[in-house]
Amino acid sequence: MTRSALREQVRERPEAGRLRVTEVFLSLQGEAAQVGWPTVFVRLTGCPLRCRWCDTEYSFSGGVAFDIGELLAQVAAFGVRHVCVTGGEPLAQPGCTVLLRELCDRGLNVSLETSGALDLAGVDPRVAIVMDLKAPGSGEAQRNRLENLAQLKPGDQVKFVLADRADFEWALEMLRERPLPAGVDALFSPVHAELEPRTLADWIVAARAPVRFQVQLHKLLWGDVPGR
Repeated sequence: MTRSALREQVRERPEAGRLRVTEVFLSLQGEAAQVGWPTVFVRLTGCPLRCRWCDTEYSFSGGVAFDIGELLAQVAAFGVRHVCVTGGEPLAQPGCTVLLRELCDRGLNVSLETSGALDLAGVDPRVAIVMDLKAPGSGEAQRNRLENLAQLKPGDQVKFVLADRADFEWALEMLRERPLPAGVDALFSPVHAELEPRTLADWIVAARAPVRFQVQLHKLLWGDVPGR
């Protein structure tokens, strides 16, 4: 049986020690503290959330099952030191924490992009976590697992993707009610093509909000092209 046929056979039935993967690609990190670095992205398949503004719906299903060792080899072949495990929701697959640990063991600078709806327990402490708190405009605010905030460490970040002024006020109130752990930054981002970036920037400045403004650099450079 050919390699491609073997992959097709496991497409819908990843076994233990395997991960279902939508894509692995090299680009510039477009968000968070690692912005601008050439980065290998490992996009795992599947997500239990359905955010209204999601831009990676193509990762909800399908994908190909890979051995973790094969994924590690693919990442190494790109020859860069930054790697981001993302989704979908990567923590929806139990093997994600194994992959993260193995990447760290190879001396890579590893980040995890997660929705914040699943438990962070088991994520290697060497991983830089970028965790969403879903604002009401996403349609998934009820899925926020606020217990995760206590598990964050210096260098981790909490991202708020905001669709309108109501989302902005909600995010400020959330930060007042639940101050982030020391060394954890809050990132405010506008929903692409829905909230004007300059408008959000003006709101942040006027409120003297203790947050970092960000836009998605990769979308400014390449638009909505998958794999960039």
